[in-house]
Amino acid sequence: MTPIARRGWLGLGGMLLCAPCAWAGGDFDPAHTRLGFQLSTRWGQKLEGVFPTYEGQVSRLPDGRQQVLLRMFTGEVEILDHPRYTQWARGEKFFESARWPQVVFTSRPYEPELLAQGGKLPGNLVIRGISRPETLVVAPAGCARPAYDCDVVATGTVRRSDFDMDDWKLAVNDRVVFVLRARVKETDTE
Repeated sequence: MTPIARRGWLGLGGMLLCAPCAWAGGDFDPAHTRLGFQLSTRWGQKLEGVFPTYEGQVSRLPDGRQQVLLRMFTGEVEILDHPRYTQWARGEKFFESARWPQVVFTSRPYEPELLAQGGKLPGNLVIRGISRPETLVVAPAGCARPAYDCDVVATGTVRRSDFDMDDWKLAVNDRVVFVLRARVKETDTE
């Protein structure tokens, strides 16, 4: 049987979270993976956040399905080109990175074909110690070997208020969109 892909998430995300894929399992490829999120202000300004530090792994389960585990480290999160928003995102009113250093997405088991065809990837998202079921939407692949030859792209939308991130409600919208573009490292084992 020919593997369709190896792995990727969320995600952010997660939110999700994530862009998963792996036939034999493996780690996300840091040279080609970008995990982030988007926020918007009440005045229409778009803010792009990134998680420069993360751990992503796709496991192959005994029944042939796969599962993604993604940890994004909040202490290094950045809001691009906005140092003030970066400090806010790391602070106690948003991710509270000193107390909650990780955002974690764990997918439910899925068929490897999801990466080629696209579709919904349900899972569990933990932010600030609050665990909630969330779903990422995986885009159909643009190549024959998703996660190797092209990015697996997944998006998911969460509400900040669902995770007790209620600060700056008048300035920043409640909705957070996680955008995950992931590839996995190729290994010699197929």
